[in-house]
Amino acid sequence: MKYCLAIFLALGVLARAQAGEALPLAQDPVIEQRLIGISEEMRCLVCQNESLAGSRADLAEDLRREIRGLIRQGKSDAEIMEFMVSRYGDFVRYRPPVKPLTWLLWFGPFVLLAGAMAILVRRVRRSRPTAVAVTLDAQQRDKARLLLNDTDSTS
Repeated sequence: MKYCLAIFLALGVLARAQAGEALPLAQDPVIEQRLIGISEEMRCLVCQNESLAGSRADLAEDLRREIRGLIRQGKSDAEIMEFMVSRYGDFVRYRPPVKPLTWLLWFGPFVLLAGAMAILVRRVRRSRPTAVAVTLDAQQRDKARLLLNDTDSTS
């Protein structure tokens, strides 16, 4: 029993040590720096809330490999970004350009917010109690006066 426990502990330590290893960088640190700079401006197409630089998805690995190849070919950062956009669309950029095709990305949240506010204001206005004009005939007025006078005299 003691030996089994020791083996499980040893395996646990080895697993934790293995999990903490960093991925090897490219052989050329200049290429790696450019890769990081470019891929931080791109969205991971799988994760969508992570940059391409920080994603560990298989597709992100493939895209970083593709970018490294383009850097080795001597492409500029703008050419690489243009290549990626032509292949995957403006969604791949964290900050897509403002143009008719991306208006929904840029202005859609504000339009939704304005619509929600309009609906909220309309509902609040409709739910307010409205003042009702009460008209009393002579008999009802006299009865109200008597009631008011009774409460005044008892106080």
